[in-house]
Amino acid sequence: MTFSPSKKIAVLFASAALVIGSITPALAQSSASGSTADAAPAASAPAAKTTKAQRKAARKQARAKKNAELKKLEDAGYHPAQNDPNYPQDLQNAQKKAGIGQGASQ
Repeated sequence: MTFSPSKKIAVLFASAALVIGSITPALAQSSASGSTADAAPAASAPAAKTTKAQRKAARKQARAKKNAELKKLEDAGYHPAQNDPNYPQDLQNAQKKAGIGQGASQ
């Protein structure tokens, strides 16, 4: 199956337009992130110096906090495994009863 020269040229222009169209946003993103890159290393430098043990301890502490909050909610009447049509309202009621901030469930 052979294509006419005009079809080959049309395909060539279409593919070139796609390539150029995809490069332009990528360049814009890299230049935008380049301007903030000067401030980012200073902010992330202390985080890079944390040891593996410190990160593990931080994760363990966060997990314990999350589990304690979930336990309080369960004690206040919230049951996460239950298929409840009143889900958001039940969670909010349990948060009020337990005295826990609503966070992302607002």
